[in-house]
Amino acid sequence: MSLDKTVASAAEAVADIPDGSLLAVGGFGLSGNPIQLIEALKEQGAKDLSIVSNNCGVDGWGLGILLGAGRISKMISSYVGENKEFARQYLEGELEVELVPQGTLAEKLRAGGAGIPAFYTRSGVGTQVADGGLPMKYHQDGTVAKASQPKDIRTFEMGRTGEKAYALEESIVTDFALVHAAVGDRHGNLVFNKATRQFAPPAAMSASVCIAQVERIVEPGEIDPDQVHLPGVYVHRIVEVGPDIEKPIEKRTLRTAPAGTEGEETR
Repeated sequence: MSLDKTVASAAEAVADIPDGSLLAVGGFGLSGNPIQLIEALKEQGAKDLSIVSNNCGVDGWGLGILLGAGRISKMISSYVGENKEFARQYLEGELEVELVPQGTLAEKLRAGGAGIPAFYTRSGVGTQVADGGLPMKYHQDGTVAKASQPKDIRTFEMGRTGEKAYALEESIVTDFALVHAAVGDRHGNLVFNKATRQFAPPAAMSASVCIAQVERIVEPGEIDPDQVHLPGVYVHRIVEVGPDIEKPIEKRTLRTAPAGTEGEETR
């Protein structure tokens, strides 16, 4: 693999992703969605995709673009509540869904990248996450076609807290990852902006091939090593997409200005 990992376009970056791939996709809500790579993948035509991501975007944006085009067969996610098409496909038996607690999902990806095949966690103990029975896929008539299986439960004592139950979670290793970063150098070292850092690094770590879109590419050495959020060893392709990217707000919330301050800026 060349030290210069830049590619000319998003289309070139995703050209070899085949049907049936398992992808990890960065993003937290609508923050940090690798939208140019997602759009390029839609144009490329890959289908029957299984995707690991915190959420599935919204109708018509983010991963919702691939979902609406019928390219996704399975989602492994934490939060799925902002996408009506997602709900329709799930409830009508077109989409398989595996729900995973948010922190557990991030750790499953990170652990996969670190070579750790499984781990025990308190998250989900005492719920259907650990006990099994969560509907993963429905028949068209609304009956459950596939449900989650029970997880192995063991007790451990950590420190002086006494013995507690923990559920076994298997790590995730993916074929490809798609992430968005603010800055990257030609060696693939990445710097993320605020909430985009939540899921992008573990998503990138989990993948055999990580593809990063960045707003700005700089030369090696221009990023202070202490400021690198994801080392280039995890990144295989990097494409510059520029800063002029649509960054929609999932739910815009405004507060009423105090009396007498109309027209003044409020924070």
